[in-house]
Amino acid sequence: MRIDFYYDIVCPYAFMASTRIEAVAARQGATVRWVPVLLGGIFRHHGSPQVPAAEMNPARAKLNLLDIERQGARFGLNLTLPPWHPRRTVSAMRLLIGAPEAVRPALTADLYRAYWIELRDVNDRAVLAEIAKAHGVDVAVIDDPGVKQGLFDTTAEAAERGAFGVPTFGVGDRIFYGSDRLALVEAALGGPHGPQPRPDAEPTAAVLQAWHDFSSPFSYLGMTQIERVARETGARVEWRPFLLGALFRQIGTPDVPLFKASKAKQKYLAKDLSDWAKWWGVPFEWPAHFPLRSILPLRVSLVEPKAIQPLYRAYWAEGKAIDDPATCVAVLDAAGLPGEALVRATQDQAIKDQLKANTIGAQAAGLCGAPSIIVEVPGEEPQLFWGQDRLDAVADAARAKGD
Repeated sequence: MRIDFYYDIVCPYAFMASTRIEAVAARQGATVRWVPVLLGGIFRHHGSPQVPAAEMNPARAKLNLLDIERQGARFGLNLTLPPWHPRRTVSAMRLLIGAPEAVRPALTADLYRAYWIELRDVNDRAVLAEIAKAHGVDVAVIDDPGVKQGLFDTTAEAAERGAFGVPTFGVGDRIFYGSDRLALVEAALGGPHGPQPRPDAEPTAAVLQAWHDFSSPFSYLGMTQIERVARETGARVEWRPFLLGALFRQIGTPDVPLFKASKAKQKYLAKDLSDWAKWWGVPFEWPAHFPLRSILPLRVSLVEPKAIQPLYRAYWAEGKAIDDPATCVAVLDAAGLPGEALVRATQDQAIKDQLKANTIGAQAAGLCGAPSIIVEVPGEEPQLFWGQDRLDAVADAARAKGD
């Protein structure tokens, strides 16, 4: 078994992955093929922006920087975003291509440290010469035509395999994108599948504000797990339904971001959703009725939070059009809830106003998508997390705040 690890020094998440990938492989008796690529070349292959962060709205850009800092800290890395980031890494990646494969992991570690910890310019020939010399590599290898072609070839290999960014991991005919997918990589190698159960904790003062919208498949996945996270951390869930589309319009995001993604990313996300559904052990089926106009089910969930899970399941596991009043009533009745009464209650002006207030509150809180979780303890600074793939970080924050 082998993991093909596609990476570029310019990416902090690839740095995080580089510190853990060998341990993942070792636990499953696999090997790692370290494959340097040029991230800009992958972007060009798919027609993506050369600097994705420059295309982010302010809310997402701010949360992205915070996420890099927090995720780095979780893995023992004191990451600092260099003021000149992103810096060209063509020479550094050629150096890695030209280095013997046995040297490549250690040389990679030093280049990552130089860029992200020491804030050195890895595009500077003198800096590269110093680092290369420590590993017995002649920096002149950067100029070798075969090395230049080698970097072109690895980049093309990654892009043609479906990689649209780094880090990307190849396991057989499958790929996984992102440092937060290493658990899925390990499962693909035969490792443990699904979150490892933890005993329920004693109640604490921690509160998990669960900001969600039924229109998002990732919100569905996250909301199937949030109550488990609350039990295992002793926290309490406070539901915050809001209109994701309205938030997107407020902060300058397309109504359906998936439709604006590259074809490679769209293809991957479909697989990613299935991978995560299997990981969490929940059913998932892309509904024919998409996108969803989620105002009705969101209002229902404000009237009765017990309707949240049945409504999510009806749409994302059974493909039912829960924005249709009759269908919504039938789903609620089947869950043992008073369907007609709940749907009728959604016309109450107080419920309409609450959904509007939640949506305004989502922007004020700095949200950029769903699901978003705010870990809160009175008197302490709230912590905002975005994405169902950040639930481990949510749990860590809730445990720390609850101690």
